[in-house]
Amino acid sequence: MQTPQKSPSLRPFKQRKSLATRREEVAGIRVKFPGKIPVIVERYPREKFLPRLDKTKFLVPQELTMTQFLSIIRSRMVLGATEAFYLLVNNKSLGSMNVTMAEIYRDYKDEDGFVYMTYASQEMFGCLGSAAPEDGSSLGEDRPAILSSRCPVTNAFTSAGGMDSFLCVQC
Repeated sequence: MQTPQKSPSLRPFKQRKSLATRREEVAGIRVKFPGKIPVIVERYPREKFLPRLDKTKFLVPQELTMTQFLSIIRSRMVLGATEAFYLLVNNKSLGSMNVTMAEIYRDYKDEDGFVYMTYASQEMFGCLGSAAPEDGSSLGEDRPAILSSRCPVTNAFTSAGGMDSFLCVQC
């Protein structure tokens, strides 16, 4: 009897395509659409509350801000007004809301040329009982690191950089 394997669509993008294939894909995208940033957005593996997006690949205008991109992702998830989520760059960094996607690309693009982002609900980071470490250290080897400051409006986590780095989509 064979053991069931994960559906290819549920595997992370990097596991579905080789590095060479991903590099070729980005090269073609950048030639055909020089003003667009290739972004992969995936759900955090242990996320239980947020829905999966209908697609993971996005071509984003380079002048779009993180705030605008978060609005696009939020609308694709069809979240209620009180539901918050976080968008992590490279599965660990909370990008500033003021930066453009061109700046995110410059600072965070992967060796294959894509920018990888992971979304998760605040519950995935301990808001339902356990708090993030006061020193801002990682919550575990397999969990993204976030810091303990909170949004004064929603009480959701923010990064240490203050409100300009805030990633609570609720506000």
